[in-house]
Amino acid sequence: MPSPVPAALPQTCSPTVWLWPGQALYAGPALGLEPHSGSAWCLAVGVDGPLTVTVGAQQVVTRTALIPPRMTHHLALDGRLVTCYLDPASERSASCRRRFTQFQGAVGTDHERRDALSTLPQDDAAAARWRDAAAPAAIHPIDARIKMAATQIRDDPAVSIPAGEMAAATGLSESRFLHLFRQETGCSLRRYRLWSRLIRAGTELAAGSNLTTAAAEAGFASPSHLADRFKTTFGLSATQLLATGVTIRTP
Repeated sequence: MPSPVPAALPQTCSPTVWLWPGQALYAGPALGLEPHSGSAWCLAVGVDGPLTVTVGAQQVVTRTALIPPRMTHHLALDGRLVTCYLDPASERSASCRRRFTQFQGAVGTDHERRDALSTLPQDDAAAARWRDAAAPAAIHPIDARIKMAATQIRDDPAVSIPAGEMAAATGLSESRFLHLFRQETGCSLRRYRLWSRLIRAGTELAAGSNLTTAAAEAGFASPSHLADRFKTTFGLSATQLLATGVTIRTP
C-alpha cells in the first residue's frame, strides 16, 4: 500500500531545503520520517527539545545526533527539526565528527556548538552560518586520489564510470581503491554515487524540473527508482516532501 501524502503544512512552518555541492540542509517541522539509511553523514538537531534516535533495540535521546552512513535509524521528536546531510568524502563531514564529544555506540550525542545549532535558519545567510557552525570546512583533507574520484562522481553523477576504470586513473588496484574509498568516506562507491545522484535530483527539482526530468538528469533509471531511493535515504518520498510546500534553495 502506498504511503499517504501528508497534508500541506501551515504557511508559518515554512519548511526549506538548502542544497550546496555535497551538502543538504532541511529546516522545518518534523515530517514523521520512517526508518531509513542514508549514504551521507546525518546531523539532526531538535530545535524545540530533544529527539529520539532508534537504532535496532537502542534508543538515544539527545538534542544533537550525528548518524553515520549506512546506519538504519528512526528519528522521532515533537516540534521543529534541522537535519544536515554531509558528503562523506568532504572535509566538512570529518570536521563535524570531531565536534561531537560523546557517542552512544556509533551515534554522536553532544555537538560542542549545540546551543548555536538549536535555532531554525530562516534565510540563505543563516543557513550557511548554521552549516559552518555545525561542520566548519577544511580541517582534515581526505586522500587526494579519493577526493579526485569523489569529485568526478559528484560533478557528473549520471555517468556510471566502472570502479576498475576509476581505480586505474588513481594508480591503484580495483580492490585497493574500493577499500580506500570506503575507509576515507565511510561509505561504499555505490552508496556515494547514489548520494551524488540524489543531490543532483534535488538541484533539478529546485530549478523547476518535474520528477521525470530530475530522475533522468541525475542518472536514475526511472522516476520510480528515484522515488524508492529517496525514501530509503531520507525516510519519506520526494512526492511527500514536495506536498508539504517545501522551498528548495540552491544558494
